[in-house]
Amino acid sequence: MKKTAVVILNWNGVQLLENFLPFVIKYSPEATIYVADNASTDTSVSYVKTNFPIVNIIQNTGNFGFAQGYNEALQHIDAEIYALVNSDIEVTENWLKPILETFENEPNTAIIQPKILDYKNKDHFEYAGAAGGFIDKYGYPYCRGRIFETIEKDNGQYNDAREITWASGACFFIRSNVYHELKGFDADFFAHQEEIDLCWRARNKGYTIRFNPESVVYHVGGATLKQGNPQKTFLNFRNSLLMLVKNLPKENLYSVLFVRLILDGVAGLHFILQGKFSHCFAILKAHFVFYGLFSKTYKKRDFFQSKKYYNVKSIVIIYYIKNGKVFAK
Repeated sequence: MKKTAVVILNWNGVQLLENFLPFVIKYSPEATIYVADNASTDTSVSYVKTNFPIVNIIQNTGNFGFAQGYNEALQHIDAEIYALVNSDIEVTENWLKPILETFENEPNTAIIQPKILDYKNKDHFEYAGAAGGFIDKYGYPYCRGRIFETIEKDNGQYNDAREITWASGACFFIRSNVYHELKGFDADFFAHQEEIDLCWRARNKGYTIRFNPESVVYHVGGATLKQGNPQKTFLNFRNSLLMLVKNLPKENLYSVLFVRLILDGVAGLHFILQGKFSHCFAILKAHFVFYGLFSKTYKKRDFFQSKKYYNVKSIVIIYYIKNGKVFAK
């Protein structure tokens, strides 16, 4: 079995470590376990040292967010497979074996996601990843089991191991050589959608991303930024635009961005009508920051942008106009 490192990024999450780290230790005999700490100011580091001496600790020098936090930590870890696991994930028995077997049997598979269910509602999929991610032509991410705010019950309808477009950063398996070939996550993203960008860049290199339903984890979700936080809105809208600039085929780039800016304007109006003015301002801020980063981001484009997945219709139209509330529709 390939040498595997389970790496949990932590920032002021001692309570989450108390709740979920014991499950990782119990159910991960095949792996070496690390806690990568983003300069926490709580007792996270001392708690792990005292209670779980078997766990390795990497202390980053600042709160670098998800993207750069992992980039910094993974420089110090020698493994063939990285399992990047949120601190609010409850793993289950045998969660590693089916993933590692897939890596053994499929040399071109570079990234894998397990089934992600809701810790608070365990027979339903969880927002961040569900049964594997996809992206529509305007850069809006969605999942099998979760379209925008509609989350499906897990009735086994997505129990097929299959290729997907992106894997959730909540529980993200990647070959270490591919991670470093791609230079890791884009640190300019800080947090949110950096895993989608990394998956898109992996596909541009010809790698495959897969979902494996035999591995199951439960995700609390929103442990760092709650769903209703305007900062989450800002990061999601800004990073989605940055991702399009980096990865869209050149002939589609500007036409897609034009439509996307209109759709973002509609989203801002929707927030105003709901009285969520801070979220509208977050979208405006995201756009102004995006304009400032456009030139820098454009220079990050790979030599080749794959068109393989660029055939998906607008999920906005399907969801809001055609009533396509579940993935099957």
